[in-house]
Amino acid sequence: MTSRFRWGSGRRRGRCFLLLALAALPLLTACNPLYLTRAGWAQAQILASREPLHQVLVDPATDPRERGKLVLAREARTFAVESLGFRNAGESYTTLARLPSDTLALVLTAAPRDRLELHTWWFPVVGRMPYRAYFSDRRAEEARLAMEARGFDAFVRPTAAFSTLGWFADPIYSTLLRQDEVGVVETIFHELAHNHLFLPGQGRFNESYATFAGNAAAIVFFCSRDGGGPDTVWCARARDRWDDARIVSRFMMELEADLRGIFSRVDLPRDERIRLRDQRYDEAFRTFRDEIRPGLAGGGYAVLASEPLNNATLLARSLYFQRLDDFHHLWAEVWDGNLAGLMAWLREEAPGRDDPFSVLDDPPPEPPGHPTGSRPEGVAAGDGSGFES
Repeated sequence: MTSRFRWGSGRRRGRCFLLLALAALPLLTACNPLYLTRAGWAQAQILASREPLHQVLVDPATDPRERGKLVLAREARTFAVESLGFRNAGESYTTLARLPSDTLALVLTAAPRDRLELHTWWFPVVGRMPYRAYFSDRRAEEARLAMEARGFDAFVRPTAAFSTLGWFADPIYSTLLRQDEVGVVETIFHELAHNHLFLPGQGRFNESYATFAGNAAAIVFFCSRDGGGPDTVWCARARDRWDDARIVSRFMMELEADLRGIFSRVDLPRDERIRLRDQRYDEAFRTFRDEIRPGLAGGGYAVLASEPLNNATLLARSLYFQRLDDFHHLWAEVWDGNLAGLMAWLREEAPGRDDPFSVLDDPPPEPPGHPTGSRPEGVAAGDGSGFES
């Protein structure tokens, strides 16, 4: 994979987006104008580097493995729109943006040391968000140190993709192509799921819903597409990744419940509560490293077995893993594998609720049957513990 930053036909359009962003800055008084300027400039450079996928695919200089992943990404986008009914895809993921490094952006999260509560930042349009992106290692590190100086746990992690929720035609980033074929497709579905349904100020629901949508769509795609099927390696890998995600979800939710119990002990001084939380984190780290991760079939989550846990690292990751078993039950049992129907229903039912997760407890009384071909051949609804061949 090349790290060269190539300027393509989207250059003029990227400049227009930047000018619009800069013109709006004086109106955004509740958000840091300097931060927005830097982010807008970085995003404009990314958008300006886009190349149409059809040109990349026919370019003889394109690496064959990369070409294969891009073909799958293009097919997945079409599948999301035409077979699963994802809305607001626009022209997203029809271009490739090559970045000058292996990281698209760095994401900062922070939380008080004595309670499980993510610090949030306000942004135009999307409201308060539990993370903030930086396109500079130095600025991300400075922001992390500043939050720690204020008494927060803070955590910076890289990301290979993000969604602008349909406001711009998001490209496939070259950083994404470091993943295997299933990871690339799963990420495309994850980001398109944000375009389909996004609730301002509801970060935990947005990301957990997109984790479900990305994994479930990848299973349907690889296990039912032409050339695929339930006996293929990619289908098995997609199902393994979803099983792993649900195992990690249970681990994180149990850990969160234990920590909330510790933090609720108002009879204890703050220092003692923090000591008990650190002890629980140490136990959880060892449990994951020695007992849970060795049993994961998909081969991921190495970082959880290598980095110490604190409130910021836990919440930054558990943001994506809330109630995944309940999403699975809704899909496999209530909707009988009809992912397209479920995605349409979620788009209608989740907005407007004080707690959007309540949609998981309030299924439709008689959901429609699944359309022909929506359930992968050989994949049936099980007992909620996973799909069975």
